[in-house]
Amino acid sequence: MIEIKEVFSKKEMKEFVKFPFELYKDNKNWVPPLIQEELETFDKTKNPVFQTADTHFYLAYKNNKIVGRVVAIINWDEVNILGKKKVRFGWFDVIDDIEVTKALLEKVTAFGAAHNLENIEGPMGFSNLDKVGCLIEGFDERGLMITWYNFPYYATHFEQLGYAKEKVYLESKFPFSNIDPTNFQRIADMIEKRYELTHLNFTKTKDIMPYVDKMFDLFNSSYATLQSFVPINDIQIEYFKKKYISFINPEFIKFIMDKDDKMVAFSIVMPDFAEALQKAKGKLFPFGFYHLLQARKKSKTAVFYLIGVLPEYQSKGVTSIIFNENHKTFTELGIETCMRTPELEDNHAVHNLWKHFDPVYHKKRCTFIKELK
Repeated sequence: MIEIKEVFSKKEMKEFVKFPFELYKDNKNWVPPLIQEELETFDKTKNPVFQTADTHFYLAYKNNKIVGRVVAIINWDEVNILGKKKVRFGWFDVIDDIEVTKALLEKVTAFGAAHNLENIEGPMGFSNLDKVGCLIEGFDERGLMITWYNFPYYATHFEQLGYAKEKVYLESKFPFSNIDPTNFQRIADMIEKRYELTHLNFTKTKDIMPYVDKMFDLFNSSYATLQSFVPINDIQIEYFKKKYISFINPEFIKFIMDKDDKMVAFSIVMPDFAEALQKAKGKLFPFGFYHLLQARKKSKTAVFYLIGVLPEYQSKGVTSIIFNENHKTFTELGIETCMRTPELEDNHAVHNLWKHFDPVYHKKRCTFIKELK
């Protein structure tokens, strides 16, 4: 018999966070989160996303053993501002038992129906800066710190339960040796002069902080046309600023400014922390922090996390400046491999940025959707 229980206590929440550690314990491609960081993400007193989102956390039990989990999410900005009447589900993990999947998703469906919503979609997080998508190709590839990994049967369960693919995301990689700087060095100088632009590089995190608000404003502007994009509000910006910016190597953050000191483009790259997180096994101490620090200093893989360009500067060659500055940084640090995080399959403008580097698409993931009845 399958029993679904809502999570209320700290003990239950810790069990919720630790369930994937058991499910994927023998899988070399799963990248565990830091347990304490995950608990803080789900802490309604610490994460401001809960000011605009309602959530329920559920665990599935079979023979008194945890066999699945899910978070039911209503992002009210998405519902009220964008008019998308859907309930999200995220942090979904389950054994290979379709009845467990069905029972968990029925809880999410009931939550959405109670609020007169029309669709259920997932896996996806609270906002656009959270993890997204069910892996459907690339199961033999190690995940990233900022992506979910899952077994092939997840998608099979969704489809058998009447869910359809909604958004498709692609991930790619290419060797640093594929980058021919002559393709953008000359153009970068020309574009800077033509539009009176200046590139900013950093060596200290404190020097980045005065620009972070501008970066998030640009992020909201440049991604606004993508389907289901929910803008990041000011309170969330403060949260992300404190939580993540200091964690990113300052030399991996690039800003492009116009003559009036307005930001027109940015990019954020991160070292690949996947192997370090696997070694940490969910804990910062006693050795997890050391592994992460080593990866921050010595990783030979660069992960392109975010890139944004103001709409009025798109298709004007501004990204050549970013590529030029990143190339200099990667050369100094001895980067060998470049990886891209999930990008919408229909975001052709972004895909065109990378075509000269001959990327190999090695993973595909998607969200699944179903009408509520």
